[in-house]
Amino acid sequence: MTTTPTRPIKVMNLIARLNIGGPAVAVTMLTARMGPPEYESLLVCGTIEPGEGDMTYFAEQHGITPIVIPELGRSLSPVRDIRTLWKVYKLIQEVKPDVVHTHAAKAGFVGRVAAWMAGVPVIVHTFHGHVFRGYFSSSRTRIFIFLERITARMADTIITLSDGLRRELAEDYRITRKGRITVLPLGLDLERFARTPRKQGAFRQKWDIPAEAPLIGIVGRLTAIKNHALFLHMAKRVLSERPDARFAIVGDGELRQETEALTDQLGLRPAVIFSGWEKDMETVYSDLDVLVISSINEGTPVTVIEALSGGCPVVATAVGGVPDLLDHGKLGRLVPPEDAEALSRAILETLAAPPDFHTAQAAMIDRYGIDRLVNDLGSLYRGILAKKRRALR
Repeated sequence: MTTTPTRPIKVMNLIARLNIGGPAVAVTMLTARMGPPEYESLLVCGTIEPGEGDMTYFAEQHGITPIVIPELGRSLSPVRDIRTLWKVYKLIQEVKPDVVHTHAAKAGFVGRVAAWMAGVPVIVHTFHGHVFRGYFSSSRTRIFIFLERITARMADTIITLSDGLRRELAEDYRITRKGRITVLPLGLDLERFARTPRKQGAFRQKWDIPAEAPLIGIVGRLTAIKNHALFLHMAKRVLSERPDARFAIVGDGELRQETEALTDQLGLRPAVIFSGWEKDMETVYSDLDVLVISSINEGTPVTVIEALSGGCPVVATAVGGVPDLLDHGKLGRLVPPEDAEALSRAILETLAAPPDFHTAQAAMIDRYGIDRLVNDLGSLYRGILAKKRRALR
């Protein structure tokens, strides 16, 4: 007796744009790993905005050619968003996916509405963080919260990357009830960071940073939410005690000019480098003595996971999903937001007594490996599909 082979589950991932950052990395890895014979995955995205680093090369390296809908990009526009909704709806009708999985705010709204209109069997949305604090005015934020509450009803489940974010969405913002939120930590390819030896020297050599100088870095977009001003005020304090210290600002963005101006105003230019975007991030983390998160708000920052996987200590503001990620201080130091003195003190203490990195490294690889996420997400998709099919009988 022969059995009919099971058809692969067709998955459509939607994200607003493949700009440099954790969501683009995560969505690319998922699309690449969830392939035949069990899955058939495709990636749909918009175009990046001026000043943002483009990670299309990362998708191409993993054999992914995204379907580009330009209007899906970040900026909000009522007229354009109606056109975007129609284009996504028509694409869904053409592809006929079993699962539409949306990622982050803009694609989450447009994608869930389009998938609901098209009658897609499974609709899932991932909050990689949220935009309810530190991004927009209070009136605009209230509109976004209202829209998220509506579109949450269109999804079979909401995914968060941490328990802390789950609590925030359910209890603080009332997006949906806790029972409809699934916690699934990120899944990343971390072996390249773990394989790279500490203090390899390539990044320091590139930027003429002495091998013996303490090197403190921040990685990410130069945008208000990342709070590079706090990083620079911290640097001023650290230099008063460690004049040999150097500071690396890795990334770019709309506040580049303003951040450079503040660097000059504080007299920090000899100690600070602006590297722009770096592709070989394992060499950056290898040469850093401390990675800093100075943000006002965060989801689950991929930079922290990558740095710890490479053995680089982390000092971070206790915001968003960061405390959960760092086991509330066990895997890295946490400080209050907007406190340059506390941040500088934690960095000086880390430089004086570097932690043993093996525990944090093992925790990151165990919790955030891509194979674990593929298995977890596949089980989630199948469970919802099976439930839907039983309901139709």
